[in-house]
Amino acid sequence: MINSTFEKWKMYIISLLFLFFLILIITIDIPISFESGSRFIGLKELAGRNIVAMFSIIMLGIGLFFLYTFNKNLKGSVSSSFKIKKLSNKNYEHLTFLTTYIVPLIFFDLGNLRYVTVLLILLIIIGIIYVKTDMFYANPTLAIMNFHLYEADIKLRDGVHEGIVIISRSELELNSKLVYRKIDRKIYFVRSI
Repeated sequence: MINSTFEKWKMYIISLLFLFFLILIITIDIPISFESGSRFIGLKELAGRNIVAMFSIIMLGIGLFFLYTFNKNLKGSVSSSFKIKKLSNKNYEHLTFLTTYIVPLIFFDLGNLRYVTVLLILLIIIGIIYVKTDMFYANPTLAIMNFHLYEADIKLRDGVHEGIVIISRSELELNSKLVYRKIDRKIYFVRSI
């Protein structure tokens, strides 16, 4: 179960993988010349030209590691089954996060230290909101990995639970019988049985 703040921050970093990839493409500066007399500019010069790109590479590595551990954890044991009583598709949440937060951020002038500082502050503020509001499931990286989002009312042994967010690799229908793994208080990862 993702009940710790650190686990939610990990999900936030996973959601930013596309942003870090786009920043890397925009900022990487590796001079290449095939002319005679060309020489390597040196690691110090190359590093100085690519501070933002190197930060993006590090964050991509961290995010991919977190994604790997998330997938590994989902393969663990599941709880008993339940039936879906009411179901609505929430896949648009992935796109909302991407278009609202990620895409506008790539238009910062990343060659200017002030804009890079503002970008970092914005990412931290968005992360705080993302974690405090438990919106870590609205994650464009999960959408690319073929996860689907639903909001459902489900019937468990102890009664009906309303407004549960379900993350599934398969498309779901009413009365589907599923096994689940609780990710958070109202967020479940499910598999069909």
